[in-house]
Amino acid sequence: QVQLVESGGALVQPGGSLTLSCTASGLILDHAAVGWFRQAPGKEREGVSCLARTSGRLYNNPSVKDRFTISRDSTKNNLIYLQMNDLKPEDTGVYYCAADRSPRFPTVQSMCVNHQWGMDYWGKGTLVNVSS
Repeated sequence: QVQLVESGGALVQPGGSLTLSCTASGLILDHAAVGWFRQAPGKEREGVSCLARTSGRLYNNPSVKDRFTISRDSTKNNLIYLQMNDLKPEDTGVYYCAADRSPRFPTVQSMCVNHQWGMDYWGKGTLVNVSS
């Protein structure tokens, strides 16, 4: 059984930084396309930052471009991170990591934007609250 577990969510002031982590059991994350998604209160879930399985290509939501960075911990194989800098109140939400090994998404951008087509595995989320 595959499980993804996020950690690192916290209350942080605007302009601050935070690093989220996602670890997996039952799945080697290096063998999957991975991504971070978020759901703000009263809004639909959206893709934040996604990373392709083998090409290394990544896609960032324009709202977080140059502020957020997704990465893998290749030495351990089973960790992905989301480094978040210059956080804004509108970044508040529950952040989820997800992984997909299917061919349903032709590009990493497609996965991030059209994740509602179905991702193979989801974590339960971690709350990020950006507030003064």
